[in-house]
Amino acid sequence: MDSGKPYLSVIIPAYNEAKRLPVTLVDIDKHLSQVKFAYEIIVVNDGSKDDTAAVVRKFIGLVRYLRLIDNDVNKGKGGVVRQGMLEAKGTYRLFTDADNSTSVDQFEKMIPYLEEGYDVVVGSRAVRGAELVPPQPWYRQISGRVGNLIIQSLLLPGIWDTQCGFKCFSERSAEQVFPLQRVNGWGFDVEILSLAKAMGYSIKEMPVRWVNNIESRVKGSAYLKVLVEVIKIRLWLWRGRYGVLESAPERAAPPPSSRSEIRRKSKR
Repeated sequence: MDSGKPYLSVIIPAYNEAKRLPVTLVDIDKHLSQVKFAYEIIVVNDGSKDDTAAVVRKFIGLVRYLRLIDNDVNKGKGGVVRQGMLEAKGTYRLFTDADNSTSVDQFEKMIPYLEEGYDVVVGSRAVRGAELVPPQPWYRQISGRVGNLIIQSLLLPGIWDTQCGFKCFSERSAEQVFPLQRVNGWGFDVEILSLAKAMGYSIKEMPVRWVNNIESRVKGSAYLKVLVEVIKIRLWLWRGRYGVLESAPERAAPPPSSRSEIRRKSKR
């Protein structure tokens, strides 16, 4: 493997994940040790109160290209994802959950879309081809669908799952989107996708295999918090708080197929 610039950076936000991280790190190492491209694995400790940082340090040397960003203070998931994405060096930067709900092997399915020209590729549990093992309880499915319809109507039409913790950004889009991120809570996923869309970056939603963690720490109140943050994001975009022109035609990126056609024409 080329030891130079990583093709892929994997960012894992972690808060009190000492018990679940070992299995996740072993799984990531198992899959990435077989790839032909350069990569790095970054765990961002979010001020954990358990031995999360110590566990990661024990794996450094056992898991190749693993490093730790250790925060003494809790920043929130959005805060540490932003930190990891901006400190990463990869051409493509993927953040994934510490519970390994979506295995890193799903990144292989993202590569064709990234090489086709998409700037952001997001894993989805809600589009055709997605596999949920086992399916979420009915009440979570209903609350999730209602929340998604609100998110689509206000910010992201056509994106059916904004909350799946498996998203990949190109280097350029990551370095332009994440410095503008303001939300550190659960609504940060909606914010970064809304910013990418407003800045003209092309987004592809693709199905993934997602293993439902029965010990999930996401409470029902999180859905309400996300919706409150969605309203804030909508208002901030309207008021120009991010300093970007939402859906500005002159900044909108053409779809990847159009880009390929443009490149072909420019060579004639």
